[in-house]
Amino acid sequence: MKTIQQCNFPLFVSILLLSSCDNGVSTATAETSSTDSTMSAEFEPASTVAEVQKQMRRLPTDDIWWTVNGKDMAWNFKNLHQIFPTVNVYRDGPVKTLTERPMTAIGEYVVETPEGSMTFDEFIVSDQSTTMGVVILQRGEIVYERYPRMHEYEKPVYWSTAKVFTSTIIRILEERGKVDVSLPIEHYIPEMSESSFAGTSVRHILDMASGLDCSDEYENWDSCYYQYSMAIGDGFRTEGAPDNPYDFAATFEATRHAPPGERFSYSGLNTFILGWLVEKVMDMPFQDAFTKEIWRHIGAESDASYIAPRYGIAVTHGGFVSRMRDLARFGMLFTPSYPVVSDTQIILDSHIDLIRNGGDPNLRLNAGLPDVEESGVKHNVYQWDEIYANDTFFKGGWAGQGLIVNPTRDTVAVFTSYFKDDQYSETRLEPVLFKVLDGVFGTAEK
Repeated sequence: MKTIQQCNFPLFVSILLLSSCDNGVSTATAETSSTDSTMSAEFEPASTVAEVQKQMRRLPTDDIWWTVNGKDMAWNFKNLHQIFPTVNVYRDGPVKTLTERPMTAIGEYVVETPEGSMTFDEFIVSDQSTTMGVVILQRGEIVYERYPRMHEYEKPVYWSTAKVFTSTIIRILEERGKVDVSLPIEHYIPEMSESSFAGTSVRHILDMASGLDCSDEYENWDSCYYQYSMAIGDGFRTEGAPDNPYDFAATFEATRHAPPGERFSYSGLNTFILGWLVEKVMDMPFQDAFTKEIWRHIGAESDASYIAPRYGIAVTHGGFVSRMRDLARFGMLFTPSYPVVSDTQIILDSHIDLIRNGGDPNLRLNAGLPDVEESGVKHNVYQWDEIYANDTFFKGGWAGQGLIVNPTRDTVAVFTSYFKDDQYSETRLEPVLFKVLDGVFGTAEK
């Protein structure tokens, strides 16, 4: 399978070797790590007191924190709960234990790199990779688990990967008759009746096809997206910055580069608006809605959280932190093995069919992205970045996180990484992992 660069995302290219010996990080494997936190080995702190103080003092004071890469970015990605206020997503009930069934074929799979052939095990710990963690499940069992540059108990951030949480809740509400995605957004959020989004259907926002020009620009302080970022609090706030994201969305004005529903146009603002819709319909903060509908039902090992830098408003377009296995549990809801983690079928067959077959390939083609023959990607849909012809669902996150689900293979993969200091020299984990999954599970029974 050939993966493609995400539209409007910074390049996921960079690498920094953080030796597990030098940094005291976990070298846990699928053969040795426990899937029940109560049975973990003796606790080892991820940072010393001095390291925490050093890293916190290294945060920029005249710019947004995300301008740093390399070792600083790696630490920040694992410690957002120390940098920003957070709001909780709560677990409940007994932990649903994940059985281990190690597949040596994954770690031994040979991949090609700029420095020659090496096994996947060798690659993720090499100085070409910035891999922090990888968890792979098949048929509800952990078949591969490595944490080259983190401890298994840590809760790294999953930036835009979290966008599918909003679309998942909306689809659940849609199936209950609580939401009609063909209606314009102002039907559910009357405050937006005077914004540029007025008249845009919920479905077009779900598919990143509003036609409005507010693409993700992470460094241009004058851009539409950065103004939104300042409003929600994860962007560096300047004098005159919008006070809050609700008011920003309600008074939003932007140029239109295409009619709604015509072309793919990625923006985190779309996801915030969808989260606002959920809050309106369910009459609760989004993090509580996500708790109610998903997290408390999946036998998670731990509570999760969203960063909420301003007024306790969750950064629903990203900023979600959790243990890696728990994100994998969420992914399992989209596979035949969902009973391993949930007593009920939260993601209905009709939901899976919508993701698999309900997207519009013209959105990507009109945006200049490759077609199925060249990329393997059929369409984007409901905040999922790429739905492949081989039945793989993918949602990525800035600087190298992702959730990969394939219901036909009954596989789930979760990964996280970061940018090297120079940002453009590492071998990205994402395409390598895709090749490994295709190579190992490509002939899996349907």
